Amino acid sequence: MVSRASADGRRVRVIGAGHSFTAAAMTDGVLLRLDAMNRILEVDPVSMRVRVEAGISLHDLNRQLHVVGLALPNLGDIDVQSLAGAISTATHGTGIALGNLATMVVAMVLVDGKGEIVRVDTGDPLMSVLPVGIGALGVVCEVTLQCVSSFRLHAHETIEHLDDVLGDVEGLVASADHAEFYWMPGARRCQVKRNNRTDAPLDRPSKVAVVRDKYLGENLAFGTVCRVGRRWPRLAPRIAKLVSSSVSEREFVDDSFRVFSSPRLVRFVEMEYGIPLECLGEAVQRVREVTRHLSFPSLFPIEVRMSAADDLALSTGSGRRNGWVAVHQYRGAPYESYFQQVAAIMDSYGGRPHWGKLHWLDAEQLAARYPRWDEFAAVRSRLDPAGTFRNEYLDRVLGPIV
Repeated sequence: MVSRASADGRRVRVIGAGHSFTAAAMTDGVLLRLDAMNRILEVDPVSMRVRVEAGISLHDLNRQLHVVGLALPNLGDIDVQSLAGAISTATHGTGIALGNLATMVVAMVLVDGKGEIVRVDTGDPLMSVLPVGIGALGVVCEVTLQCVSSFRLHAHETIEHLDDVLGDVEGLVASADHAEFYWMPGARRCQVKRNNRTDAPLDRPSKVAVVRDKYLGENLAFGTVCRVGRRWPRLAPRIAKLVSSSVSEREFVDDSFRVFSSPRLVRFVEMEYGIPLECLGEAVQRVREVTRHLSFPSLFPIEVRMSAADDLALSTGSGRRNGWVAVHQYRGAPYESYFQQVAAIMDSYGGRPHWGKLHWLDAEQLAARYPRWDEFAAVRSRLDPAGTFRNEYLDRVLGPIV
């Protein structure tokens, strides 16, 4: 299909689950979906490496890995994405000792812009370039992942004062294998989540508690208050107080993938930046000040996470540890002014936007933030010389093919 499109001078893009907020997958040419490429092809129980077709969803992959006693070492808080999409955009979770999902890739098979099959394995220099490709280098067909043995997490969720948390970011980072917090603009307290690996027996919330907390509370009730806030924005301070006060402390033990990911049924738009970890506390304080003076208030919590450095060319963690600040707005509510003010703060720290989320940067601005940018550009020109995988979004964020 790529060969035919290339010969006809048509563009090709691949769409995953449609979770990204950018126009990365848009095209007026051929649009491919890999949903039917969803099998685990090979499991090596000794090396704990798994070869899998790249169209599988993270949700399905996690459960199939669990059956064979394996797991991904880290995950984000949403699992609807396709494996190829999550890797290609450097989707991440939280945990300062752990990188994003692309760092788990040890081998790949893709179809390049000429329609040729490219196989890359551990030790090949291309392995530090291909995983985070935003779909610009080829159609990712197979991925070999370095997994770990299935593990459980002890989840401890607390309510703490935001000033205390921001005053000791390094303490928060060191307090758990996976630490993060959610803060509703306008509130003085935040929800802190600390997840640690454990050998303790399962101690899951009851089905009633899951329905009450995850579906009725975090989705149905929250969606209702968002609609109220969108219609009557002056009620936003009361909404912030209501949302923050409705969150309770809890503690449980469950399989890792069930703890990491939660159902997210309330629709929103999102922007997320990674900045040097040492700047995180100051940056969130500055974002806090922005939220006090918005013409239309934020109706969604701000999410703060951490991740390790890596050596992948276009990974947002390339060469540095990141603190992550994600801002959201309920669908249909104004967000541009809010996001642009936050982006200006993140840009002042050399922030790198998540490749799957909204931002306004172009190739010239982004190139200065990635030490191996030219290396990626050279590989792109080699694998897609005719620009088969180009679209308007890639032209903006990656620039022309040289």
